Amino acid sequence: MRLVACSLLLAVLVAGPATQSTLAEDKMAPAASSASKFVNLPGLPTCLKGSVQNGDPSKGASVILGKAPAGCRIPWHWHTAGEQLMFVSGQAKVEMKDGSPATLHAGSYINLPAKGVHQFTCAVACTLFIAPEGAFDIHYVDAEGKEISPDDALKSKAKSKMPMKKDMKDMKDMKM
Repeated sequence: MRLVACSLLLAVLVAGPATQSTLAEDKMAPAASSASKFVNLPGLPTCLKGSVQNGDPSKGASVILGKAPAGCRIPWHWHTAGEQLMFVSGQAKVEMKDGSPATLHAGSYINLPAKGVHQFTCAVACTLFIAPEGAFDIHYVDAEGKEISPDDALKSKAKSKMPMKKDMKDMKDMKM
């Protein structure tokens, strides 16, 4: 028992300062919405515009500030990494293939599991934070759950010219 307590104390003494020095290197980085540059997001309908607030979505976890008008819809799809949505304003419906629909509005939060098939529809102009837990990707599926191309998924929106996967590497340049 004494050995466990001593080991724990030693770990706290050694790891504590290391953790503090790592945290000290992090700096506050405020990002005003008015100063954000909103662009089309690769692989998504052009009705959704985004601005990377933190991280690099093509490489790992990130935070994206998104804006969409009423009627903007992202058809059935899934992501390799989990995704969190935090609503600032507006109203939207998120539907999971294996669950009940959720209505989101200002102050709402939803956690979408990795590879969970879902769709998103903005009912009232939406502003939200999108926080992928890993590199951002999107895989569209048809009614049977089979993966389809982004062009096929979005063809019902004739006006929608969509950035393609090759543009993913440019996501890091979307920072304010």
